[in-house]
Amino acid sequence: MVSPQQLLKKHFGYETFRPQQEEIIEKILSNADALVLMPTGGGKSLCFQIPALILPGTAIVISPLISLMKDQVDALRSNGINAGFYNSSQSFEEQQYILDACHREEIKLLYISPEKLLSDVEVITKACKPSLFAIDEAHCVSSWGHDFRPEYTQMGFLRERFAQVPFVALTATADKVTRRDIIKQLKLKSPQVFLASFDRKNLSLDVRIGVKPKDKIVEMIDFVQERENQNGIIYCLSRKKCEETFEALKNAGVNAMFYHAGMSSEARSSVQERFINDDLRVICATVAFGMGIDKSNVRWVIHYNLPKNIEGYYQEIGRAGRDGLPSETILYYNYADLQILNKFASEGPMAEVNLEKLKRIQQYAEADSCRRKILLNYFSENPDKDCGNCDVCKNPRRHFDGTIMVQKALSAIVRMGEKDGANMVIDVLRGSKRQEIIAAGYDKIKTHGAGAEVPALDWQRYIMQMLNLGIVEMAYDENFALKITPFGKEVLYNKRKIDLTVLQLIKPAEQKPKTKKASTLSSDEELFNHLRRIRKDFAVEENVPAYVIFSDATLDEMAKQKPMTESDLLLVSGVGEHKLLKYGQAFLNTIIDFSPTNSNKNKGDTYLETLHLFQQNINIEEIAKQRNLAETTIYSHIAQLYLFGKIDSLTNFVNEDDIVQVKEAFNVVGESKALKPIYEQLKETVPYYKIRLALAVLKKREG
Repeated sequence: MVSPQQLLKKHFGYETFRPQQEEIIEKILSNADALVLMPTGGGKSLCFQIPALILPGTAIVISPLISLMKDQVDALRSNGINAGFYNSSQSFEEQQYILDACHREEIKLLYISPEKLLSDVEVITKACKPSLFAIDEAHCVSSWGHDFRPEYTQMGFLRERFAQVPFVALTATADKVTRRDIIKQLKLKSPQVFLASFDRKNLSLDVRIGVKPKDKIVEMIDFVQERENQNGIIYCLSRKKCEETFEALKNAGVNAMFYHAGMSSEARSSVQERFINDDLRVICATVAFGMGIDKSNVRWVIHYNLPKNIEGYYQEIGRAGRDGLPSETILYYNYADLQILNKFASEGPMAEVNLEKLKRIQQYAEADSCRRKILLNYFSENPDKDCGNCDVCKNPRRHFDGTIMVQKALSAIVRMGEKDGANMVIDVLRGSKRQEIIAAGYDKIKTHGAGAEVPALDWQRYIMQMLNLGIVEMAYDENFALKITPFGKEVLYNKRKIDLTVLQLIKPAEQKPKTKKASTLSSDEELFNHLRRIRKDFAVEENVPAYVIFSDATLDEMAKQKPMTESDLLLVSGVGEHKLLKYGQAFLNTIIDFSPTNSNKNKGDTYLETLHLFQQNINIEEIAKQRNLAETTIYSHIAQLYLFGKIDSLTNFVNEDDIVQVKEAFNVVGESKALKPIYEQLKETVPYYKIRLALAVLKKREG
């Protein structure tokens, strides 16, 4: 049986799995249920796509948006995987064709909306032998989530009906309460919960408070014009603001369009398609836009207004930089936004929960501590260090030792039984004698009045910091009670010191941010643009988004590494065997034809840079980290440097037994540009890097 590792390289072009992916795949293959929480762009889809290729039958993927299905299916087909979708946009004949193909087990993954699955469940499950069920955007099943979809709640019957089929629920945004609800609503059987790191280090976080509307527009126009070839999204609270922002950008010569629910479905589809295909640079949109976007090369996201909650905000900024390249996010915030959002939240369903979640995003916007820490703590992740890539880290606030103050608050929470909200805790700390406190007996506890010298408003902001630092958390489903986290217990019992931020007035921005100066394109950037044009030609020819051919990250690595052979191109992350055969030669020709003198110089430069670090006795892992390259690429450099005579010996990496094994395998498989046949001939016992180095030794001996 083909291994997940082999399928990863063959179809997706990656040598190694990201953290937890392999474990999730093994769990699904063992017929067990799983709940997967990974950030946008974190690789959730691979977790069910690879098991679908291994298991007999067809994987049923429940996806909320028709527009997203086509993109996902296009991407899979581009990787040489048989996939299809089944939805209301198709004719009866098209639907029947898809079902027949599933019956013949020709389609390995079938994407379908929850509504269509519910209405046609008998027809679909009769035609298909379900190998697994993957419920994407699983937070939609929970009324605690930020994007509740009632039809998702009916998915639970599938778990009972297909008792022997593994189920995996996947989402990029779900707090603890929502996670519990997903498991309950979908009736998952003792699922293992996989919580990947939500840390998107490539995203810079910037909050700008109190910028006037006119100044905001000027800032945004400057920002967009300084990023001439970049795609981005501007999220606005209202349809009117979307159109006004679009008009301002258009008048400034920016290739932009607006998108909101007030447009016809045809108009929205047209705008979305133009953006996906890089024919539009900027979208001014309400939050109606984005969930159906699988575009990997969005370089920035701006929020014109404060979002409704942290989950939505995190998901929206997560649409930037899905390819892993540096990307920017900006959030504008003023009191007027807060008033409007408070009104919306208080008048809608689940008003209490929505108001509390609004407070948390407000706290994030007003925070004086590392913003990434706040986001990660919200999703139960506790980083030790500040990120260095947010506006607070770049312009640090002043701090003081707040350990005793925090301990007072934590002591009050413990003595009150961890069942009360922030306001009650503050009243106890300040020594209030109101009736509810006396009735509960809180006036008798030791910490009653322990913080009387601190004004109530200041206590609110200190408790806000405690929430942001992950010292306490709020249980929405228990009347918003404050609960002490394991980290908080360390602080309470004198094991950890805590610094709090000195409170300061929230002031409007005093000056406009500095804009980046235009610079001459480097050779690598020029080549990158050439590669983009080749990619665009293929995309137009195949009628798929450009990133389906290759992501910006893959093109960026091509431009930096300048592979000259098919085996070199296979080492580029994102280039699998299928894409190598389909597109490889066109991209290689572009690289080879691009300024040959410069190419050779740059190729030599990159080898010499590796040699310089290698001669300092720096290990391969550290060289790769310093150069921001894959370890496989560094080993490729080492092999070439050995052939050039710059390195005397490779005995530290490959021994004589390895060389003999590789030689024997090479003689069996014959002349090959790829390492994989040799790797398979050796029963996967010799890693790729040793095969490459052994071949270099053999070539030099022959030479």
